[in-house]
Amino acid sequence: MTQAQTLVKALNALAKGPQFTYSKARAAARKDGNVDWAKTKARNEDFNPEVDGCESFVMMDGSLADWSSASFSYSAR
Repeated sequence: MTQAQTLVKALNALAKGPQFTYSKARAAARKDGNVDWAKTKARNEDFNPEVDGCESFVMMDGSLADWSSASFSYSAR
């Protein structure tokens, strides 16, 4: 869960900024070496930015940086 918490903190700081987009979230996640990109891609297979807002990211330790459109923020799970 620690891996997700670290990424969530960084992503939520970005989300508070102006013009936050899913591409900015993805760019920040790419800088984090703990993201499991194969599992993240599988989880977001049907991702649509117009509907979903942002992607969720699966971490190497199995934790999740999960996007919530309702709160416009990420949470660690």
